[in-house]
Amino acid sequence: MKIKVIAFDADDTLWDCQSYFDKVETQYTSILSAYGTAEQVKSCLFKTETANMPALGYGCKAFTISLVENAIKMSRGDIPASAIADIVTLGKSLLNIPAHPLPQVEDTLNFFRKHTPFKLAVFTKGELLDQENKLKRSGLTSYFHHVKIVSDKTPAEFQNLCETLHARPQDLLMVGNSLKSDIIPALQIGAHAVHIPFHTTWLHESVDDFVHNDLITIQHFSELLQICL
Repeated sequence: MKIKVIAFDADDTLWDCQSYFDKVETQYTSILSAYGTAEQVKSCLFKTETANMPALGYGCKAFTISLVENAIKMSRGDIPASAIADIVTLGKSLLNIPAHPLPQVEDTLNFFRKHTPFKLAVFTKGELLDQENKLKRSGLTSYFHHVKIVSDKTPAEFQNLCETLHARPQDLLMVGNSLKSDIIPALQIGAHAVHIPFHTTWLHESVDDFVHNDLITIQHFSELLQICL
């Protein structure tokens, strides 16, 4: 690969995010236990989230609205206000997740920034303020030349990223945990991609595994150094 730009996904690539959503969802199923099993609650919630995505997008604020809407739907309006308040508190707790860098992330970024000519970028989707705050809490901001937060990672947004950084698609390497959001649209425009699977994946991001000539899968973040140098 002859690359000039390395773009990194944020959630579950630079720091843990989905684990916190999973914990909230488990607590949520407990609150709604009178109205369905955990599996039923999760299934209905996923349908509610999916229906809301075109209007609400991604992130904990959209997630919280879906939690409340789904609770009202499953309880047929009988859920008490106190339970709704608990659900809102659960959703708001996601605004303050620690965003500690995952193992090897900071050392690897530090090496890239100090010892290589690559431009480093954060390219992530979600709610703007929430993603900005997580990046600040992570302490990683200074390693990046550019930060781009979008409502969704479409091929067009990847193309825009390349244009902003004055790079051709073949000059870009995208690094992320989600095949659906990070890898496939990058490959569709002719970029390279590195997939770093995370131990948990949001159901909406699940796709079948696949192979591609410009895709490499690694298990540890520091393996990027072997690939790029």
